[in-house]
Amino acid sequence: MVTMDLHLATRTLQASTEIARAALSADDPDAVLRLVVRSAAELAGADLGLVMARGEDGRVTVEAAHGDRPPGDENPVGLVLSARSSAARVARSGVPIVVDDFTTDPRTAPFVPRALRQYGPFAAAPFGTAERRLGALTVYRRRGTPAFTPAAVEVLTAFAAQAGLVVMLAEGSTARQRIAIYEERERIARDLHDVIVQRLYAAGVQLDLLGRKLSRRLARRDAARLAEAVDQLDETIAEVRATVGALRSADPTETTPPANLFDSVRAEVGIAGELLGFPPALVTAGDPDRVTVATADHARAALREALANVVRHSGAAAVQVRVSCDHNRLELSVHDNGCGIPRDVTRRGLRNLSDRATAAGGSCEVTSSAANGTTVTWQVPLAAT
Repeated sequence: MVTMDLHLATRTLQASTEIARAALSADDPDAVLRLVVRSAAELAGADLGLVMARGEDGRVTVEAAHGDRPPGDENPVGLVLSARSSAARVARSGVPIVVDDFTTDPRTAPFVPRALRQYGPFAAAPFGTAERRLGALTVYRRRGTPAFTPAAVEVLTAFAAQAGLVVMLAEGSTARQRIAIYEERERIARDLHDVIVQRLYAAGVQLDLLGRKLSRRLARRDAARLAEAVDQLDETIAEVRATVGALRSADPTETTPPANLFDSVRAEVGIAGELLGFPPALVTAGDPDRVTVATADHARAALREALANVVRHSGAAAVQVRVSCDHNRLELSVHDNGCGIPRDVTRRGLRNLSDRATAAGGSCEVTSSAANGTTVTWQVPLAAT
C-alpha cells in the first residue's frame, strides 16, 4: 500500500472536506462534479482532469473538466469516447489503469481522440459503486512530462470512488421527485454512512495521531493547521450523518428494514484494529433485527467515538468490545487496558456519547483510571416484542 506524505495527506483531507460540504449544500450537481475533478487533478498533479459518464451503449461522455484546454480552445465537455477506449473499459470493468504515454501504449493508443493527442502520461479510475458504475475519472499530463506516481494514482482512485457517491448524493438532494422509492434513498444513505464517513473518520484519526507524534517537530502554525483540518473533518462527518438522517426520513410512509447492526459493528472494530495495530476482541449477542434504524445510527456513532478515544489516547495493548441486544435493551461496552483518560484531553467526545444515549432514552457510564484503563458502557432501551 502506498503511503502519502503529511503534506499530501493534509491536502487530501481538506479537499475531501470541501467536496463533502459542497455535496451537502449544492443545488447544481454539475458544480459538485467540477469541484471533484478540479481537486483530483490538483492532487494528482495533472494538467487536465475529466469526469466521464458511462452510457447504455458502453461509450463514455465527458461531463466535467479542469485544466488545459485542447488545441483550438476546444471544450472537452461533451466529448464522446468509444466503448473500446481505455476510459470506457475502466468504467465497465471497475479496474484502474495508468500508462506512461497513452498515445503510444498499445493498450490505449488505438482509441485516443484527436482532442487529447497533446497529452502523454495518463491514469483512469472508475467512479461509482460496484453495484452502480457511473463512469471514469481520468487525468492527463503533457507529453514528455513525468508519469503519474503510485501516490498520485492512489489519490485519483480514492477520489474517483468518492465522486460516484457525491453524484448519487447530489441527485438525491436536488431531484427527490425523480426518486421513485424510499429504498433508493436508503441505499444512498447507507453508502454515505458506511463508505464516506468511515474513510473520513479513519483519515482524521490517522492525521490526529501523526500530528501528536510530530508535535515537537512541526512548526506551531503547521500544527495548528493540521488540528484545524481534523476539526473540520469532524464537523463534516456530523453534517454527513445529518444528511443520512434526512435521506432516511424523507418519506415517512415507507419503511425499510435497518441494516444489520452487528455487520456495522464489525466494520467499526475492523477500522479501529487497523489504526491500533491489533484486532480488538469482539463479542455480539442477541437479535440485531430488533434495533431500529435511528437507534442503530446512535449506537454506531457511540461505538466509533469510544473506539476513537481508545486509538487517540489510551496506548492500550488490548481492547474488548461487547454488543448485546437482550432483555429489551441494547448495550455496548468498550474496555481497554491503557493509561486512562488524560486530564488535559477534551471531553467533547464523552459528551457526544452521553448526548446520544440521552437522545435514545438511555445512559452512558465511563470509568477510567491509570491502573485499570477505561470502560465505556452505553445502553438504550428497545421496544418490547
